Amino acid sequence: VRERKSVAKQKVVQQQAGKLSDLEEEARERAQHLLQRANRMRLEQEDEIKEFSEMILGAKCHMIRDTQILEKQLISKELEEEEKRLDTMMEVERKKANEMQEELERRRKQELIRGRQELVKQVEQNAEERALRNAQREQEAQQLLQHLEQLKMEDLKELERKQEQQKKIQAEIKRINDENQKLKEEQREQERLADERVLEYQRQKMEREAEFEAEQEKIRLEKEKETARLRAMQERAQDHQAEKDALRAKRSQEAAEREWRRKEKEAAQKKAEMEQMLKQSRLEQIMQREHGMAVQVQQDQQEFQRILRAQREQMEKEKAEQARRASLQLAHAAAIRRQVCERQQQLAQERAAAFEESRRLEEEARQRNQRLARLKQQKMQELRASGIPEKYCARVERKALSRVSADPGQAQPPPEQSFGSS
Repeated sequence: VRERKSVAKQKVVQQQAGKLSDLEEEARERAQHLLQRANRMRLEQEDEIKEFSEMILGAKCHMIRDTQILEKQLISKELEEEEKRLDTMMEVERKKANEMQEELERRRKQELIRGRQELVKQVEQNAEERALRNAQREQEAQQLLQHLEQLKMEDLKELERKQEQQKKIQAEIKRINDENQKLKEEQREQERLADERVLEYQRQKMEREAEFEAEQEKIRLEKEKETARLRAMQERAQDHQAEKDALRAKRSQEAAEREWRRKEKEAAQKKAEMEQMLKQSRLEQIMQREHGMAVQVQQDQQEFQRILRAQREQMEKEKAEQARRASLQLAHAAAIRRQVCERQQQLAQERAAAFEESRRLEEEARQRNQRLARLKQQKMQELRASGIPEKYCARVERKALSRVSADPGQAQPPPEQSFGSS
């Protein structure tokens, strides 16, 4: 039982699927028919198709007129007035059709002229844009050259400034060396004067020593004379008075010797003090001179180190500035090269896009011409199928071909087909 139910259910599903397939096929056919109808209606709005339809209409009119003429020849004279009226109506329709045809032709020519003018305008605009781009590139190149020339002048000025600064530093070093030389000469002059003072002092000292020795010699001689005199007195005096005189003379001699020793001691002490003072003064002068020279040397070294440090800092700043300028120049040149490359790529893309657009327009025009040609062929087939005599169909084909020859932009039938083929 379950198997029969399953088989029945499958049959129902298959029947429903078949119905759905039929509906889908019918819907697709209906959609395809609507799409073809829409495409034909859209093509019917083309000026060329309208013109072709008018040509077919004219052919039909001619056929009707010729038919009426033949019929009028067979109809009695009673229908002459009616025929005239019909002729008049046909003439009016023909004039209207001709006027409409002329209006359509005029519009088509205006559109063609407008399209050609737009094309010329586009070509001129593209030429102007290319000229502007070339002028802009030349201006950018000129600006780059001017910028490089300006950087070169700045580098020359910077080099001149460095040379001038180097001259100033050398002049400062020369001034310091001259001052050191002058200071050394002054120190040598002071040493010479000090040596002269020492020599003068030694000369005066020797003179004083010579005077002192002469005085001592004089005292010694006087002492010897006094001693001789006292000795003579002692020899002559035998009495008590003589002894007193001798004692007094002895005491006087001892006092004179003490005074002489005191003076000699004082002179020796003064001499030692003077020598010590001269020695101390000499040492102080030497120490002051050495201290002054050491201070001056230290000051010179500090000044020289300061100048070297300032020069080194200036050189480092200049080196950093040169590196910064070189980096800016490289960045600027790279930016310009990148802009030129981007512009070239953009131009290449624009040319490729323009080429693709031209190809696309040509392809669209070709496809449009093919569609129009097929529609014309279809209309001719419909015209023949409607029973219109062949001479009227041939007349329409000749007019269409003459229009195509006069205006190459209109649709042409495919090479393998013609209006007469079926």
